[in-house]
Amino acid sequence: MHIRFLFVCLVMTMSITSTLAQNSVSFKILDKEDNTPLAGATATVSPTNGAIAGDDGVANLKLTAGVNKIKVTFSFVGYAAQVKTYDLPISEAQPILILMEEESEEMEEIIVTTTRNSRNIEDIPTRIEFLGTEELEEKAVMRSDNIAMLLRESTGIQMQVTSPSSANQSIRIQGLDGRYTQLLKDGFPIFGGFSGGLSIMQIPPLDLKQVEVIKGSNSTLYGGGAIAGLVNLVSIQPEEAPKLKIMMDQTSAGGTTLNTFMARRNDKVGISFFASGNRQSAYDPNADNFSEIPEVRRVTINPTFFYYPSADSKLRVSLNGTFEERLGGNLDAIDTEAASTNQYLQDNNTNRLSYQLTYEKKWDNNRQLIIKNSLLHFDRSIDQFNYAFNGEQLSSFSEATYSFGSEESSWVLGANVISDNFNEGDLTTSDRSYNQFTSGIFAQQVSKLSDRFSIESGFRLDHNDDYGWFALPRVALFYKPNTSFTYRLSGGLGYKTPTIFTEDTERLSFRGLSAFNLEDLDAERSYGGNFDINYKTAFGNDWTFSLNQLFFYTTLNDPLVLTENPVNNFLFENASGPVSSRGLETNLKLTYKDFKLFFNYALIDTRLDYENINDQKPLTAKHNIGTVLVYEVEGKWRLGLEGYYTSRQLRNDLSETDDFWIVGFMALRKFKNLSVYLNFENFTDTRQSRFENINLGASMAPELLDVWAPLEGFVVNGGIIVELAR
Repeated sequence: MHIRFLFVCLVMTMSITSTLAQNSVSFKILDKEDNTPLAGATATVSPTNGAIAGDDGVANLKLTAGVNKIKVTFSFVGYAAQVKTYDLPISEAQPILILMEEESEEMEEIIVTTTRNSRNIEDIPTRIEFLGTEELEEKAVMRSDNIAMLLRESTGIQMQVTSPSSANQSIRIQGLDGRYTQLLKDGFPIFGGFSGGLSIMQIPPLDLKQVEVIKGSNSTLYGGGAIAGLVNLVSIQPEEAPKLKIMMDQTSAGGTTLNTFMARRNDKVGISFFASGNRQSAYDPNADNFSEIPEVRRVTINPTFFYYPSADSKLRVSLNGTFEERLGGNLDAIDTEAASTNQYLQDNNTNRLSYQLTYEKKWDNNRQLIIKNSLLHFDRSIDQFNYAFNGEQLSSFSEATYSFGSEESSWVLGANVISDNFNEGDLTTSDRSYNQFTSGIFAQQVSKLSDRFSIESGFRLDHNDDYGWFALPRVALFYKPNTSFTYRLSGGLGYKTPTIFTEDTERLSFRGLSAFNLEDLDAERSYGGNFDINYKTAFGNDWTFSLNQLFFYTTLNDPLVLTENPVNNFLFENASGPVSSRGLETNLKLTYKDFKLFFNYALIDTRLDYENINDQKPLTAKHNIGTVLVYEVEGKWRLGLEGYYTSRQLRNDLSETDDFWIVGFMALRKFKNLSVYLNFENFTDTRQSRFENINLGASMAPELLDVWAPLEGFVVNGGIIVELAR
């Protein structure tokens, strides 16, 4: 009897003691695939009770007294949430093992063509900024006729107006002029040299699947021109389900755009077809009788044919034609299409014809052969009062690459040849024609040294028939200590052969430019590097947070400088010192249910270290801030509010401009096959004419204007998107 009583008391005591002692529980949260700790993963019981896993993946969850059962939710950004129920006290050994799986949408491999690899974008040494379908749709709503808006709102990228009469814009990455950025379409460098003029303004975004941006030198794979970085525009490819997309857009500034895209394939054959038409009236918001937006008439046609001989091979042939006329200047002169001594008019006529051929043969996941060939014919004429310029460019690109290896070690070997022939027309007395031929071989390897560390190294050897040999090494390191943090460090060399087609000569419409000494100049050479840190985490089921911090540095030796001689002619010379660009980029993203908040900041310190200038590069803002708030209900609504700040800049005469903000709002409503949108761009009506009297209507030399702020001000655009797919 006494023994039984003592036994009962003992059991009760142990139970009470155990319950009282169960004031916390530990979980070890790991990646199911490789058992790496998920630092930053959360274990939550309620909105006010949760724990975050440390570097070892262990989360210590405190329990409320008197509770005999808990329901714990385990979550981490990019991983499928798990919900588990436990009875208290917990008898199993602690910490309790929790294995989490990546969500299927995150596990889907993104094919990044700029690296010529099909690895997951998050796990490669090269830092790539990726704009997918949703982002492209949002930017297309803001500006349907060209990609300037798409690029301008990326951190560290500036779209610089180089001609107020033609509204031409040039892309600047990290403070370097547009000629140092390689612009690609489906991996083909078809917008360069003479054809680089007006190219940004002639590329509609509707047929794009994704946009890839690499900042810093990437010359190993794409040649010396990719000093500041490269932008690759990737087209939509046909699938078995037919796709038809029509976009109609109208702006308050008198712009009308109609874009159409269709695609379809069967077992052996596929086709895609893109057509775009844009009609823009001359627009003068400040009533100075000079067009801030020129009159534009443009048609683009792009059919692409696909042939699939087998399941592992593909032949692609693409044709492109863009035909455009731009009239900018005095409004009366635009109406009559005739310039005079006191009515400035610039007439730009361009014709862009090209073809691209790609053959791909894949033997397995690790072995692939790609052969490419393209041919471009581009002609442009500029007519002004008492001045005219015309020329044509014929360029070709041929390349063969072979990829092989394994997941642990992969190789890309390749060779290419590029020809660039420019013939100046007979409208000027000058003859600045040239013919250049560049050939190169390259090799790149990616080695996965461990689950956490990988290295990418490459080497390119180019030969230009005018400027000789160029050796271009590059290396990139990748370190992933846990699932929350990644680190990237990269550096490489680059070069750029002299050319008369720059931002400065575009402003002059190539007037008075001498090229007699061009072959006697030295090629520009560069070295630079990037370092970035990426962090991501989740808080409960509804909150996610990510941070990317980038540091960059580039030095350009023997930069080309446009100088004016006593007889009022312009010519290029190699500067006595370098151009250097350094700075940082910060990108934050916070999501809560249907809300997304983006914040970015760019510090760009570009200096001209020659002729005792050693000061900030003109028309290059040192500080840029962007913030975007998006509310999106999948398949129904997308609302966006954005604001962008640009700090003070220096004019070419080294005087200082004002700083300014641009604020916009966008609303899109989706139905089954129809989307309706309305965009209020720059509704604060920030424009340069509000800061200073630019009075271009009375000027016969608008190229002398330093454009440092928007010219067009507040513009509203709206339209519809019809999308049919089966």
